[in-house]
Amino acid sequence: MKVYIIGTGLIGGSFALDIQQEYPEAVIYGVDLNAQHIKEALECGVIHEEASFEDLQNADVVFLTIPVDVALSVLPKVLDIIQDNALVIDVGSTKQRICEVVKEHPKRRNFLAAHPIAGTEFSGPKAALRGLYKQKTNIICEVEKTAFKLQEKALDIFSKIGMRIRYMDAVSHDKHIAYVSHLSHISSFMLGKTVIDKEKNERDIFDMAGSGFESTVRLAKSSPAMWTPIFEQNKENIVETLDEYIGNLKQFKKLMEEHKFDQVFEEMQQTNHISTILKGIK
Repeated sequence: MKVYIIGTGLIGGSFALDIQQEYPEAVIYGVDLNAQHIKEALECGVIHEEASFEDLQNADVVFLTIPVDVALSVLPKVLDIIQDNALVIDVGSTKQRICEVVKEHPKRRNFLAAHPIAGTEFSGPKAALRGLYKQKTNIICEVEKTAFKLQEKALDIFSKIGMRIRYMDAVSHDKHIAYVSHLSHISSFMLGKTVIDKEKNERDIFDMAGSGFESTVRLAKSSPAMWTPIFEQNKENIVETLDEYIGNLKQFKKLMEEHKFDQVFEEMQQTNHISTILKGIK
């Protein structure tokens, strides 16, 4: 099996490592405009060989693991080049726009729109992890538009690397992911910004920051080059979630100002239910 990874960073590299483990016969090729990434991917054993865009005509499977804005222009070109029996999988964090851009493409049946809910705050080939996707949910959108045999090929890969599958339409995906992923990143970025702004006057604030602060701002280390296009593509849903989030923050602030700490307690106690929800997901 010839597998081409377009974008050899954390997400693509982690797929490459797992596929190597589960498919020993697979040859992993890397396509990346960043020469340093290719160099690191080869050195770390993430890929076996460097490849060019034109080499995609030899692919059995192509993973598109690049920023979502770039993917909009690259995906149609990939579909133009591949053979009729090749599978192309996009794993971006937004799905509506990517599905729309290829809905009339002659090789739409070769494309599978997916979103693995996995990752870390780090980027680049050196951040790739074997087992990153184990027991993680992978959302597949518009599966009925992908050729059945190619669906089977994709599901075989996902199953062997330990992923759980959930099916969803692209519009619903983008709406729900705005709450459970995109809002989390914005919250982390803005908490980090708030503390950095305050740190100008209180130099020792970071000496006082404990593990709670560190875990909350972990996502603020994520790549702005990756997340800005995600926020742009899912703007309407994210703005809606921000309105609700800001409303909750204002209400919490109001309760404190009015010294209604019995209601503050109730708000937090009700929110403790999130631990039960998350336990059920796991």
